[in-house]
Amino acid sequence: MTEQHFTSSGPLIAMPALTPAALRTAIAQIAPAQLPAFADHLDRAAEQAAAQSTITPLRAFLQYWGEFVAIQRRPERAARLRELESAVESADTPEELNPLVSEIQQLLAEAQREVAG
Repeated sequence: MTEQHFTSSGPLIAMPALTPAALRTAIAQIAPAQLPAFADHLDRAAEQAAAQSTITPLRAFLQYWGEFVAIQRRPERAARLRELESAVESADTPEELNPLVSEIQQLLAEAQREVAG
């Protein structure tokens, strides 16, 4: 259902490499208001990685922002996700909530596949 919904126009930008610099450039192009959040998240991930002696926080950071870019680079997908998130907030019953959550999961899975290549 969602795949057909988002084929009407192509992405605004190509999917960038999963590096902080490439993701920062992509975010500057498609969602510049998110640059401060990106920078804050990168700082926290680097601090956690150093404190824990592991790159896991940096990998999680790259995955999160890669998925963000994958969603935002397709305006129809980003708009649909916002619609679904809004609908979730007003859903009163499991019967209303379940299909909304299912479609959100589909959108996120599409973004994850794009990030994975």
